[in-house]
Amino acid sequence: MKLNELLKGLTYEIIQGSDNIEINNIGWDSRKVLSNSLFICVRNRNVDRHSYASAAIQNGAVALVIEHDIEEVPAKVTIIKVEDSKKAMASIANIYFGEPSKKFNLIGITGTNGKTSVTYFVYKVLENAGRLTGIIGTIENKVGDKELKTEKLNPTTPDSIELQASFKEISEAGGSDVVMEVTSSALDKGRVYECDFNIGAFTNLTQDHLEEHGTMENYKNAKLKLFKKCKKTLTNIDDPVSKEIIETASGEVFTYGIERAADFKAFDIVYGLNFIEFSLSFKSQIKNVKFNVPGKFSVYNALATIGICYLSGLELEEIIEGLKNITGVPGRIEKIANDKEILTIVDYAHSPDSLENIIKSMKDIARGKVITVFGCGGNRDTSKRPIMGDIAGKLSDFVVITSDNPRNENPAAIIDEIEQGILKTNCDYIKSENREEAIYTALGKANSGDVVIIAGKGHETYQILGDNIIHFDDREVARKYFSR
Repeated sequence: MKLNELLKGLTYEIIQGSDNIEINNIGWDSRKVLSNSLFICVRNRNVDRHSYASAAIQNGAVALVIEHDIEEVPAKVTIIKVEDSKKAMASIANIYFGEPSKKFNLIGITGTNGKTSVTYFVYKVLENAGRLTGIIGTIENKVGDKELKTEKLNPTTPDSIELQASFKEISEAGGSDVVMEVTSSALDKGRVYECDFNIGAFTNLTQDHLEEHGTMENYKNAKLKLFKKCKKTLTNIDDPVSKEIIETASGEVFTYGIERAADFKAFDIVYGLNFIEFSLSFKSQIKNVKFNVPGKFSVYNALATIGICYLSGLELEEIIEGLKNITGVPGRIEKIANDKEILTIVDYAHSPDSLENIIKSMKDIARGKVITVFGCGGNRDTSKRPIMGDIAGKLSDFVVITSDNPRNENPAAIIDEIEQGILKTNCDYIKSENREEAIYTALGKANSGDVVIIAGKGHETYQILGDNIIHFDDREVARKYFSR
């Protein structure tokens, strides 16, 4: 494809060479550059790819897209200057892969909590209805039951080249729908720029990712960007941010909720040990919904799933039938089977609101004590650590504070910051830096009828300690304990 075709719609300056050259590949990783490639120099928080332009040229790049000047570029290499290389990369990738998001029903889900669960539930319901569906998110990247071949480096929303390559792969497989998690970071960094979203859904907004966004206002504004890109918006009316979403969304807006009047409203809710059941009101219809995932937040997740699938063209009856077949999401309220009658839950809860939700939900159904074991990630928002300690202490009967992914921080120092919050409560607790020992301690404190919540890592199968990544899976550790 000609370079000038890839640059269509962009404002750019030719610093050197010609835009009338053939490009066989595009990329931002100099190690993966092939012959006749366009190398896009993107600037991220930690890495400026302009520094790798020489390596990319040595590996075969014949053109560069830059945001700021680079010295000593050979005269044979074309240089294109743009204002924002990340947005330029998204636009170029969209054209390079044939504008794939226009070929299916693209659904984007954003919010602090619930993105992964709702994405997974929508995928399962659409598949149950016979629709070949792609899913892109934290846990899975597949179309139907086949894993995508495209490598994904970012844990949740891929960078724009990987994303558009995934879209093309799903389209070529015949996918009619794609449901994906859309993070605030992806929205802020332009990864989903030029994506043709049909439906955008909002779950909630609570404190998280302040290490990246700085303030809650910035975090909120990043989320709001999604709904200016969607033909249809579905929002949780019980969250205060919905007011702004309704005012600023570019397309038709639908609502769901429990507390306030909504298009998709749940009432007469029954909370069971392993399920929720509620009446659904939509227009003039009343339907009974049973969902085999416990907790109040699961009502919201079910409502979001129902709304998204209805806006995607399914009938309420087939959506409700699809929900019946779902038993949960890996690492989200995942139960660890045991013969001790201890309800053991592994959950990804790693923000104040998500931790509060999971403990409250389990407290509502516990026959005995609630024991919580958790930590906080390193190199992340430090202000939430004492807040989470306070929440765990107020709602639990016993707490074990431990390591999560300490990364390049001192694990003991992170634990001490969490402890400052729990000291304000009357809760009994201990500190244990070794996460396996912490889980064993929590389970050892439990008796029949008690609930043990292992929070923070969920589906993750690793732990990040300094610059090392070791194998670690909360679920494996819990199963190992019970098998002794």
